[in-house]
Amino acid sequence: MADQGIGTRCVQGGYTPGNGEPRQIPIVQSTTFKYASSADMGKLFDLEASGYFYTRLQNPTNDYVAAKIAQLEGGTAAMLTSSGQAASFYSVFNIASCGDHIVSSSTIYGGTYNLFAVTMKRMGIEFTFVSPDCSDEELEAAFRPNTKAVFGETIANPALTVLDIERFAKAAHAHGVPLIIDNTFATPVLCRPFEWGADIVTHSTTKYMDGHGSGVGGCIVDSGRFDWTAYADKFPGLCTPDESYHGVTYTERFGLAGAFITKATAQLMRDFGSIQSPQNAFLLNLGLESLHVRMKRHSENGLAVARFLKQHPQVSWVTYAGLEGDKYHALAQKYLPDGACGVVSFGVRGGRAAAEAFMGRLKIAAIETHVADARTCCLHPASATHRQMNDDELRAAGVSPDLVRYSCGLEDAADLIADLNQALA
Repeated sequence: MADQGIGTRCVQGGYTPGNGEPRQIPIVQSTTFKYASSADMGKLFDLEASGYFYTRLQNPTNDYVAAKIAQLEGGTAAMLTSSGQAASFYSVFNIASCGDHIVSSSTIYGGTYNLFAVTMKRMGIEFTFVSPDCSDEELEAAFRPNTKAVFGETIANPALTVLDIERFAKAAHAHGVPLIIDNTFATPVLCRPFEWGADIVTHSTTKYMDGHGSGVGGCIVDSGRFDWTAYADKFPGLCTPDESYHGVTYTERFGLAGAFITKATAQLMRDFGSIQSPQNAFLLNLGLESLHVRMKRHSENGLAVARFLKQHPQVSWVTYAGLEGDKYHALAQKYLPDGACGVVSFGVRGGRAAAEAFMGRLKIAAIETHVADARTCCLHPASATHRQMNDDELRAAGVSPDLVRYSCGLEDAADLIADLNQALA
């Protein structure tokens, strides 16, 4: 299916029913699975056979949907998680442990920043945050002998910086580590990071992939291209026997195409259990079937709103990579030629108080912590998702006190603009 169009993959990918089988992906709402003998089940626990024994690790509904997302991204394997946060955590913790180090873009989602800078730091993993606009010399200086990965977002939330994926991939590979990209805002409809050198892709499927605010979830996709065995000393978890799973060596048993996701499933999902529910996976698939249509409309609305805000006297600045003259417009033309998503960030003249007052006057856009939905919503990040950051950390993350994150839904652009106009007035 890799040679078929992205729209065909959105609709048809991941699941092909047999004769007389359900046309829609079935919801396997079961915690456990029955076997005829202990020997049959034992083969599953030894990773010698494919199948299911407990939904805390894997479920058929989830695997159908994960397979679709892998096809959309052009990867070899994928797994669903209970949230985007779980996907970010697993993607790093699968290859890093106490005493290791990660290089990350500084303009990442506030929740991810807190996960990295606070929670995972307490686990003994250090993070160095670099600006996505850093020089090659600054990026090079961020690496250490114990660096295990580089992390960034295609379109940062909410700073809307666009990462130069090729440049960061080149730096990561020069140090023998993978590049992990959170592709939530772009989705594989607008950008496929594997085509630009990324190795692992994560998603908060709660956002555009679901598209309707119906289910929280996440996903990790492996490109199958990073050669873990070439740097076996850096990645012993993948390249040496796992004594917690009968001494299996993941790269030997499952190859480069399956080692990363198999380890994350057999080890991390086993121990942490952050599985996406089969019901949420089913709802996610319904969203995926229209993703290619929706992303076009989201992007059209985003550009129309950005152009309106750019010329409004009550707006002090606008960030939207698809907007002519934007700092990241050239990178967007390279990585996001079909649209830059529906999220626009801007500042209201008068600062924090004026921004909060403006948001309270909107009629169509709802004030929510959510983003990237069929319905237009907005947020003041400094008061919400990035509330835990001090002023210096906010500036490093590209978040100013007056920043409003406005997520254009699928409504008519003219109605969104009229609503913005009356609220700003």
